[in-house]
Amino acid sequence: MIKINKFVFWTPRILSILFLLFLAMFSLDIFGNNYTFWETVLGLFMHNLPVIILGILLWISWKHEIVGAIAFIFAGILYTVSCIVRFLMSSPRAWDMLSWSLIISGPAFLIGILFFIGWKQKKKNKKKK
Repeated sequence: MIKINKFVFWTPRILSILFLLFLAMFSLDIFGNNYTFWETVLGLFMHNLPVIILGILLWISWKHEIVGAIAFIFAGILYTVSCIVRFLMSSPRAWDMLSWSLIISGPAFLIGILFFIGWKQKKKNKKKK
């Protein structure tokens, strides 16, 4: 087994789990409405679809860090672009949307960069052996 720094190994994984829990927390707003049971289930599923996808990618990237690097950086870019598009299509008070971009995509970029650093470190250690 290839040895890498424990901090570089565990930090992106722990931050990913916390980030996914943070994103899943936003789905709780579905309970304030008067939806039927199946409408609530469908709403929870739709709200948590990005969390499910990123969770699957986290599971894959637990062993293959490059997948996590690409996935989380791409997720950050995708969310930033969607916020910019919404900003351009809405009222002048839409600066709030751009602040959301930093809150959501910032941790995604950080996690992706940490996965990339872990991948590079593992690759470098593999070449030494």
